[in-house]
Amino acid sequence: MPLTSTHTMSQTGLELIYQHFPNLTAKQKERFGALPALYSEWNEKINVISRKDIENLYERHVLHSLAIAKIVTFNPGAEILDVGTGGGFPGIPLAILFPDTLFYLTDSIGKKILVVKAIKDALGLDNAFAENIRSERHDGHVDFAITRAVAPMPDLVQWTRGKIKKRSNHTLANGLIALKGGDLKLELEPYGKRAKVVPLSKFFKDPFYAEKSIVTLAL
Repeated sequence: MPLTSTHTMSQTGLELIYQHFPNLTAKQKERFGALPALYSEWNEKINVISRKDIENLYERHVLHSLAIAKIVTFNPGAEILDVGTGGGFPGIPLAILFPDTLFYLTDSIGKKILVVKAIKDALGLDNAFAENIRSERHDGHVDFAITRAVAPMPDLVQWTRGKIKKRSNHTLANGLIALKGGDLKLELEPYGKRAKVVPLSKFFKDPFYAEKSIVTLAL
């Protein structure tokens, strides 16, 4: 059965994804289009997205996650650790966009991983793996650890210590990629010039992104 969205209200949001990522395949479009129906269904059972945000799934969750793709293109075979994935962000949208990259979506809360597993299985995302563990217990090494508004940078650095591969095969040095909001000056002060901040307003005009950024930190 083809994946379809029953939420006509999401059409504008979906077109926004197409606008920013115009080279999507038919399968990628199908998967992105299926997200509102899947998340709405599961959100009724297990609340992983705030009720007010479910109406803006594409604008506030999917596109926000895909912002990472504005600064790096993950290579085929690369391995990415999603730290505290919650309902599957940023991991699921990125797994759709990069079908040949491996994503390990971790969260310590079992009910959230239940939702993530159900959604990634419904989408047929065989490059995404959901684990009900704390990220520091993930077995293996990855090219990047990604996260969205989960914790301060010192905590993220501690949780991913020893998890990042030494050899880098991307234009961006291996390490942390964090989607963050607000004033980051004090939080990033210990890292000096190692921490790079890119405002999301550089890519997206919606006021929602006015105070949001991507932070990269080579590890």
